[in-house]
Amino acid sequence: MKGNTDFDIVVVGGGIVGLASAYKITLNHPDISIAVLEKENRLAAHQTGHNSGVIHSGLYYKPGSNKAKTCAAGRKELVSFAKRYRIPYKICGKIIVATEEKELPSLEKIFQNGQKNNIEGIEKIGSDEIKQIEPFCSGIEGIRVPCTGVIDFVRVANKLAKLIEKKGQNKVLISHKVIGFDKHDFYTKVLTNRKAFGAKYIINCAGLQSDRIAKMDVLDTAIRIVPFRGDYYELTEEASEKVKNLIYPVPNPDFPFLGVHFTRMVNGKVECGPNAVFSFKREGYDKTDFSLRDTWDALTYPGLWKMLLEHWKYGLGEYKRAFSKKSFLQQLQRLIPSLGLDDIKPGKAGVRAQALGPNGELIDDFRIEKHRNCIHVLNAPSPAATASLAIGDYINQIATDYFKL
Repeated sequence: MKGNTDFDIVVVGGGIVGLASAYKITLNHPDISIAVLEKENRLAAHQTGHNSGVIHSGLYYKPGSNKAKTCAAGRKELVSFAKRYRIPYKICGKIIVATEEKELPSLEKIFQNGQKNNIEGIEKIGSDEIKQIEPFCSGIEGIRVPCTGVIDFVRVANKLAKLIEKKGQNKVLISHKVIGFDKHDFYTKVLTNRKAFGAKYIINCAGLQSDRIAKMDVLDTAIRIVPFRGDYYELTEEASEKVKNLIYPVPNPDFPFLGVHFTRMVNGKVECGPNAVFSFKREGYDKTDFSLRDTWDALTYPGLWKMLLEHWKYGLGEYKRAFSKKSFLQQLQRLIPSLGLDDIKPGKAGVRAQALGPNGELIDDFRIEKHRNCIHVLNAPSPAATASLAIGDYINQIATDYFKL
């Protein structure tokens, strides 16, 4: 560290993507000093710590897309990482279940897509095989995906932080909220609520706040982060016996959401959800949470109105399920008809950072932009947690070339 710089690179955001990126840079460039700044008092406080913990297979994603490539590679590396560092995980497999004839064409497309993505071991199954795998599940056809599993992503994130800090010059700092950039010719002062850090380069992995960090860099990006909250229910201990592992519906092909599904987590509890509703607060995990700034930012963006007008029927259904336990249960009963109201209780919630385009298009793949001395990860959608180590490789390569490391 020389002159006005405290670190060669500052990574904004202590979620799993920011930590994996910093980790991969330290592996590939051991002489570089790096700091990760997280505004909360713990790491993985938002999307990483509020997802369902599923290790995704890569079944759904467009062949050749960054999502497909990084998910396949990242999944395998994640499992190896978990084995090496004794992080709890389980490769239990999942089934995707069609309950109506009209879903069969979409199910077939998913299967063909999985074959193109070389997802190992996938197979089509009938109603009898569905019952053998998940005795309480009702469906007419399905897909078995044996390489899917569950893991504790927060444990992964915290392990990455420890590995980053193994080298004395690197720091992972919590409770450091980035509030601005003071630009100079050959470095930037990264201003936080606690102190300023001089850095040659910046990597923005701020998730739900990534577009705002980009604005601090005066990056004129057309997309906007719009938050979608997902509510989960949890099965009671007795009802949880009705789910062996993971059960998914056939997703709506018009949306990047996978639909309400059942997940037996690493701790043995069974979650069901999430739905997907517009959130009036970017980091609002309660149904009534509200932020004037976040709401204004979203509702003054033309892309949101275009999306809402196109998909208002779907949105109304999701809102109904958000505030009605009975409606949520009806969605669950499509897969497990024997569930009753007493079998489910409110669980956690998560907020997804959904990038929207100006014409209302849901940005479905990674969006990374380079600007001055910064790399901005503006969209890292699911399966970002599964793919995090592969995304870290991808960002390391971009940084190596762009920053001339």
